[in-house]
Amino acid sequence: MVKKIFAALLGLTLAVTSAGCAGKTGNGGKGIKVVCATAPLYDWARQITQGTDGTDLSLVIGNGTDLHSFQPSAADIISIKNADVFIYVGGESDGWIRDALKESANKNQKVVCLMDVLKDSIVEEEVVEGMQGEDEDHDHDDHDDHDHDHEEEGPEYDEHIWMSLRLASKSCKAIEEAIASVATKDAEKFKANLDAYTAKLSALDKQYEDMVKGARLDTMVVCDRYPFRYLAEDYKLKYSAAFVGCSAETEASFETVKFLADKIKSLDCKTILTIEKSDGKIAKTVIETSGKSDVKVEALDSMQACGKELDYLSVMTSNLTVLKDALS
Repeated sequence: MVKKIFAALLGLTLAVTSAGCAGKTGNGGKGIKVVCATAPLYDWARQITQGTDGTDLSLVIGNGTDLHSFQPSAADIISIKNADVFIYVGGESDGWIRDALKESANKNQKVVCLMDVLKDSIVEEEVVEGMQGEDEDHDHDDHDDHDHDHEEEGPEYDEHIWMSLRLASKSCKAIEEAIASVATKDAEKFKANLDAYTAKLSALDKQYEDMVKGARLDTMVVCDRYPFRYLAEDYKLKYSAAFVGCSAETEASFETVKFLADKIKSLDCKTILTIEKSDGKIAKTVIETSGKSDVKVEALDSMQACGKELDYLSVMTSNLTVLKDALS
């Protein structure tokens, strides 16, 4: 469906953009256009380019729509085609972006696909014990674009790379290099901004490490989708969850609910987790099934439906407090 929508939009926009969408690289007194697909990437680019006046920074998926269900408009496609630098993750939700880039007339465009940058660090989505679909074929028929280099034989790679502070640092470096290669006159400022920002990311990473070392538990119980695998990987945490990170499911089976209820009893969990904007129904059912009356429900923010207001470091700092409760 996404491919059909994209093809229709592309047909409408090609005639309009083909003559003048090549983009203006270099500073040239007019600045450069940097377009980011999602809010975490936008905030990283904003941190790197702050204090300079030669960058026109814009965000594609920024109206509160979950990235997994986003459908592009003609304006979105034009924005990507006109970018001097375009930054995206490159996961399964980005099939429409890859199609747009194939049709771009801007041959000087710098494209940063973070899953290519991080190819040695990305991991596949996994169905763990107790998770919905553990004994079923694990696929996502609602996503019809799987032509990324990493997905040729069907493996689905976890696209939520921004949930790792360590991968955020690597991503920011790639973003800075791409922007600096186009806006060369501000390269020193970009590098200074990058160094200052990655120092903050590293400091917060150390706080996570210290918290986990002192925690009572080493397991997260998430009664929701699980887009936090990279967060868990960084600190060698275990997890139990209702669904994989890209799942569209909202109803958990009895077996999944029972497994999670038994898990919070065996761990004597004081706090279980959902993602942001969850209705909390599964978490409530799990607690009721467990018979425990002393369990809180808190939300880890996965930043999947944010806008330009997102402050990545602030969200990850808040997530640290939530995770500390979940492991206490």
